[in-house]
Amino acid sequence: MLFIKVKLKNFMKKSTFYIVGKHAVIEALKNPNRKVVRLFLTEGSKKLIHKENGHLNLLKNIKIFFKSKKELDKYCFKDNITHQGFVAEIEHLEDNKIKNFLAENYNNNSINLVALDEVTDPRNIGSIIRSAVSFNMDGIIVKERSFPAESRLLFKSASGCTELIKIFLVSNINTTLKYLKSKNFWVSGFDGKANKDFTEHKWKGNNVLLFGSEGYGLNYQTKKNSDFLFKININKKVESLNIANSASVVFHYINSKKE
Repeated sequence: MLFIKVKLKNFMKKSTFYIVGKHAVIEALKNPNRKVVRLFLTEGSKKLIHKENGHLNLLKNIKIFFKSKKELDKYCFKDNITHQGFVAEIEHLEDNKIKNFLAENYNNNSINLVALDEVTDPRNIGSIIRSAVSFNMDGIIVKERSFPAESRLLFKSASGCTELIKIFLVSNINTTLKYLKSKNFWVSGFDGKANKDFTEHKWKGNNVLLFGSEGYGLNYQTKKNSDFLFKININKKVESLNIANSASVVFHYINSKKE
C-alpha cells in the first residue's frame, strides 16, 4: 500500500497543463526549474523568440509543433484570452516550503510576504503576482484548496511572473500566520473598515501583507490573527478598490520605503 501511495504521489507531481501567451510561455522556457513538455508556436512566434532571446537558445531540446493561429485559438476560447501565437504544455514546479525559505533567509530581517485568504479569481491572483514581482515582494502564500494552479487566465494575467516568485501552497492560512508570527513576522491585514491608513505605519522588519476575498474581505479568524489592520485612503466618492489594485498600491509604497 505504501508503495502504491508513493507511486501515485510521484505521478500526480508530473501532471501537466497548458499555458498561453507570449510572456507566460517565454518565462516558463527561461525557468530552469520548469519542465516544458511541448511547445505550440506559429511561425511568427518562433521568429520572435529567436529575435528577442536568441542568445539564450530557449528552444533547445524542446518538442515544438507549428500551428496556425486558428488552431491555437482552441486553447483560449473558454477564458476569452489571446495566445499571441504561444501555447505550452508544462509540468508543475516542485512545492515551495516556508520553513525551507526561512532557513535560507535566516539573516534577512526585511522579508515581505503576501498572504491571500480566499482570493479565488484567477485574473486577480495573476495581477497580484505580477505586482508582487514588480515591487520586489519575497513570496506569496495561498490556500492550496482555493488556488487555481492550472488556470490559463492566471498565468496570462501574471505575464510570466509566476516563474519569478515563490508561491507557497498551504493547507491553512491561519495556521501559517501563527507560525510566521512565532518567527518574528508582523501580520498586517487590509480592511476597508480599518481606522488607520497603511502609510502611517513604519514598515520595518519581516511582514506578512494579508488580503481577504474579493467578496467579503478578511474573515473573523484572519483578522484575529493580524497584528495590525489597515485601510487605503481613497476618494470618498469611490466605494472601494479592486483587490489587485489595492495590492499594487500597497506593494509599491512598501517597496519605496525599503532602505
